[in-house]
Amino acid sequence: MFAILIALFVVGWVAVALIGSQAYFRGEQSKPIHERNWNSDSFDQLAQSVTGQATDFTSRVPAYSGDAFTSGTLGQF
Repeated sequence: MFAILIALFVVGWVAVALIGSQAYFRGEQSKPIHERNWNSDSFDQLAQSVTGQATDFTSRVPAYSGDAFTSGTLGQF
């Protein structure tokens, strides 16, 4: 009886981990992306191996175009 409970716990944990990974990577594949991360081959490979789908770059847009990395006014203060 105890072995069955442990087996159910392990199977449930694995299922939750897989579903959570799918949800995370599918969400990240569709979000706006920062320009410096646009060509992240390692993320794209990992996301494709987890979700089974390639990232659709036609639906992604650059984000945070006015942040500290692209601001030219930081040196003027």
